Order: sequence, then C-alpha cells, then structure tokens
Amino acid sequence: MTSRPVRIAVQIQPQHASYDQIRDALRRAEDLGVDVAFNWDHFFPLTGDPDGLHFECWTMLAAWAEQTSRIQLGALVTCNSYRNPDLLADMARTVDHISDGRLILGIGSGWFEKDYDQYGFDFKTAGRRLDDLAAALPRIESRLAALNPPPVGPMPVLIGGGGEKKTLRLVAQHANIWHTFADAEVLEHKVEVLRGHCDAVGRPMDDIEISVGVGGRGRDGGLPGEPGAEGEPLLKLGARLFTIPIAGPEFDLSTVEHWVAWRDRVNA
Repeated sequence: MTSRPVRIAVQIQPQHASYDQIRDALRRAEDLGVDVAFNWDHFFPLTGDPDGLHFECWTMLAAWAEQTSRIQLGALVTCNSYRNPDLLADMARTVDHISDGRLILGIGSGWFEKDYDQYGFDFKTAGRRLDDLAAALPRIESRLAALNPPPVGPMPVLIGGGGEKKTLRLVAQHANIWHTFADAEVLEHKVEVLRGHCDAVGRPMDDIEISVGVGGRGRDGGLPGEPGAEGEPLLKLGARLFTIPIAGPEFDLSTVEHWVAWRDRVNA
C-alpha cells in the first residue's frame, strides 16, 4: 500500500455566484489549509437554474493561479471535446507557469450534452468520445514535450471516470491521479480493475493517486457523511485525495474544515 499522505481538495462550483464570491471562496479555502482547488469545465449550471450564473473553466484557472500561492489547481475535469489537444497543452503549460508549477491537468471525455448542443460541438457517442480522449492524450503529451518553455512542474494528469474497459485503461497508461465518485464497495472493485490494467501496461499501481469525491449532499438531499466514517473505508482501499464539492453563492466551508482536521489526524 502506498505511503503517500492524505490530501483534501475542494471543487468550487463555478455556478450561481458572482466571480467576487468565487474568488473569496478560493481565498478562504487556501487559508483553511486545503491542498487542491478544482473547478469544472462546463458552460451552463449543472444543478439549480439551468440558465443561472456560470463562468468558464480555463480563464478562471489562470486567475486562480495568480491569486493563490500554495495550493494546487485544476479542472475536475476538462472536457476533451471542447479544445484542440495541442492548444489545451499550451493553455495548461501557460497556467502552470502562472502558478509556478501548481497545475493539475484534469481531463475526461465529456458528458453534458447541453454544452455540446449550445456551443456547436459534436456529441457523438460515449464510446467515440472516449476514443477521442485516447487519441488526444498522446498529442497533449507530445505538445507539452515540445513547448518552449516547458511546464514548470511535473504537471500531474488527472483522469476522471470509472469505465472499466476504456477509461481505466487510459488511467493506467497516462494518469498520475484517478478521480472517481465511487463508494467503498464500488471502489474496491474498480481498484482491482485498474490494477489489472496497470499490470497489463507494466506500470506500478502505486504511481497513481486515487481521488474520491466525498462530503457532498447525497442524491436524496441527506447531510454529508462524517469524515472518519466516510473516509476511513476509502482510505483502506487506497484513496488519498478526498474532494469536497462546495456550492455558491455561500460556498460554506464548514464541512471542509472537518475533512482538513481529519486529514491532519491521519497524517500525524
């Protein structure tokens, strides 16, 4: 089992809030001691008023890179369909320099059909979107290697999703971080599938940090779980990055405080 430390992330949802409120939430999150701040890559709200306030992902990440000094930053996750892969690599490299090497390049195949329809992208099928991601990842890696100057830091690649045949194979081949929303029962199975893909491509499983979404309200509207009760089973299965969603306009960090305190106890 990997000895990497537990880390806490927030996903600051870029919807239903002014940019001043989003910027303040990021400041408070960094002051609280979180390790990573994510946004997401969509063009319209995913919950609440479908025509509510919403902001774009990558221009926001550039601003976050200037605003912060310690935490890592990234999209959870960039939609591969929305940008030319070589352009995305250049964008990521630039934000990495603005942040002095703190960018996580989160990427996935995309899923929100409204984005595609409203912005003129071809939605295709889930399988074809994953095939496009598989073709894009080597292009991104090649462009990053060719850029002058290169990225400042190692720029870890995060891939989100749990598809067992294609997505987890791409994780084994390309990712430094794998993100999932699986509970402990599902995670146990997915980890073994990922381990099989790692074995097949000749890569140590411990090279990949496992990130799990936690701490949000459930589908039934219930309250988030207590960090120890929710986190410990995931921790035993290898999860080390725990990501809590926070929603505007209030961006309440009280749940995040409990997860940060739990992290500190586990890492002590």
